[in-house]
Amino acid sequence: MVTLSAEAKEVFGKNKVFAIATASKNGIPNVAPIATVQLVADDTIWIGDNYMVKTLANVKENPFIALYVWDPEKKRCFQIKGTVTVKTSGAEYEKIKAQIKAKGPHYPAKGLLILKITDVFDCTPGPNAGKKIE
Repeated sequence: MVTLSAEAKEVFGKNKVFAIATASKNGIPNVAPIATVQLVADDTIWIGDNYMVKTLANVKENPFIALYVWDPEKKRCFQIKGTVTVKTSGAEYEKIKAQIKAKGPHYPAKGLLILKITDVFDCTPGPNAGKKIE
């Protein structure tokens, strides 16, 4: 099991919008800004689906995802990779749906992507850039 370090969790917590990258089964990339993202366990991230089209299509074909987190003040950043399962029913989905709807009833809360972390990389400029840290 790969987990986030205390430093990576600190940087994660400073982000309001996350760059999430996916690719189709043919390797066509997509990057989308997503705001409903939360660390629910040291090895699990929940991503709420309100308006996903290409992202959702991609993870249904190819369940791998990359998430970028950064701290512009300390100039630290990490890339988190993992595999995703999509939920549109069940207790976990109902929990994220309630959280999304609490922000505004106009949000559709279509689904939940559950990211299990498989790799974490340092992407801060310098000698460790690109190195796997977890």
